[in-house]
Amino acid sequence: MGIVAIVGRPNVGKSTLFNRLVGMRQAIVDATAGTTRDRHYGRTDWNGREFSVIDTGGYTVNSDDVFEDEIRRQVMLAIDEADVILFLTEVSTGITDLDMFMADILRRTSKKVLLVVNKVDNNEQFYGTHEFYALGLGDPYAISSMSGSGTGDLMDAVVAALPDDSRSLYEEGLPRITIVGRPNVGKSSMTNALLGQERNIVTPVAGTTRDSVHTRYNKFDMDFYLIDTAGLRKKGKVTEDLEFYSVMRSIRAIESSDVCVLMLDASQGIEAQDMNIFNLIVRNKKGCVIVVNKWDLIHKDNNTMKEWREFLQGKLAPFSDVPVIFTSVPDKQRILEVLQTAIRVYQSRARRISTSELNDFLLPIIEETPPPSIKGKYIRIKYVTQLPNPTPVFAFFVNLPQYIKDSYRRFLENKIREHWDFSGVPIQIYFRQK
Repeated sequence: MGIVAIVGRPNVGKSTLFNRLVGMRQAIVDATAGTTRDRHYGRTDWNGREFSVIDTGGYTVNSDDVFEDEIRRQVMLAIDEADVILFLTEVSTGITDLDMFMADILRRTSKKVLLVVNKVDNNEQFYGTHEFYALGLGDPYAISSMSGSGTGDLMDAVVAALPDDSRSLYEEGLPRITIVGRPNVGKSSMTNALLGQERNIVTPVAGTTRDSVHTRYNKFDMDFYLIDTAGLRKKGKVTEDLEFYSVMRSIRAIESSDVCVLMLDASQGIEAQDMNIFNLIVRNKKGCVIVVNKWDLIHKDNNTMKEWREFLQGKLAPFSDVPVIFTSVPDKQRILEVLQTAIRVYQSRARRISTSELNDFLLPIIEETPPPSIKGKYIRIKYVTQLPNPTPVFAFFVNLPQYIKDSYRRFLENKIREHWDFSGVPIQIYFRQK
C-alpha cells in the first residue's frame, strides 16, 4: 500500500485536493468517532490500485517558530514517509518565495515529486502554468481541485509512480503481527523478549527505532512475521509533529498487518494518541490485542486488573471486545500469552460461519427481539449470510433496511460475539433490501 503526501504552502487548496482524491470513494467512511486528526488521512483507489493520501496541511502549528521552519519540517516529514509527493502551488499567485523554498528541498530528494498547479479554472489560467517550469520539478499538472478538472491525469501519474506492492516481501499465508504504540511503551523490548535476542537497540530515549523491523518467528509451534514499528525521532518541541510522525508511521505498519498488538504504558494509562492508533486499527479492520506493559511498576491489589479491564472497555466502546493482557517485559511476564492471543485473533478474523448455522442461531433471537417498528411499519429480517470478505462481514436481508437503528446493529453484533469467538476482530454488519 503506497502513501501519497500533499505538501504546499497554506491556502493553495491542499485540503480541497485531499477531499477530492479521497472523496472519489468517500475513503474516510465509517462513522467511527475518531478525532479531527483522522480527516488528514484517507484511502482511495484508482484503476484498481489502492493507496493512502495524507494531507500535511492540518499539521502546522502557528507557534513562535519561524514559519519557514514549520514548512521545512512538514516537507521533510513527507519526504521521509511518503512514496509519492504532490507539491501543490496556485496559478493566480504565481511562484512565491515559499514555493521556491519548498521546491529547493524537494529537488534534492530521490522520491517521486509531482508538481501540481491548482485553481486552473479556464484556458487563460492554463497558460499561466508555464511559469512553474522555473521550479525545476518537471511538467506541471494543471488541475482544479474544486471542479476536479485535470485530477484524472494526475491520478494516472500517481499510480504509475507508486512502488510495487510490498506484500511480496512476505511468504503468503503467514500471519503478520505488528507491534504498535506510542514511543517508549516497550515495543522493542517486547520484540527482543519474544525473539530471545537483542534484535533492536533498546534505550530509554523515546524514538530510537527508526524503521519497522520485520522478523520471521518460528518456534513453540507458531510461524508468523513479527513487525516492530518504528518509534519516533525526537522532533524538537513540536508535539503536533511527533503526533503526525507516529500516526503516519503507524498507518503504514497497520495497513500491511493482519493483527496489531497495541502496547500501552501502565504507568501512563491510555492517552489520546493511543486512541488515535486504536481507531486506525479498527478503521483498517485489523485484529487487535491490547498489551498493558510495565505492569510491575503499578501498585496493585486483588481488583486492579479487573478495574483496568473495565476502564479500558469503557474507553474503547462501542468496540470493547478486545483481549487485554498485562505484561512486564523485563520479568518475561505473560509474554508468550501475547503471541498466543494474537494468533487466536488472527484465526478468528479468518473465521467463516455457514449460512445455515448463522440462521439457525440468529433468526430465533431476531423473532424474539425484532427491530422496533417505525411509523407503524414492521421491519422483518428474512435471513443472514456472511459475505466472502477477508474480514468478518455479515449481510442481513431486510424488507426496510433504512429504518434499522444503530442500537439494533450493536445488539446483533453482541449476539454474534457471544456465540462465536470474534474477540479482537472488528465486525461489519450491513442491512440489505430483500
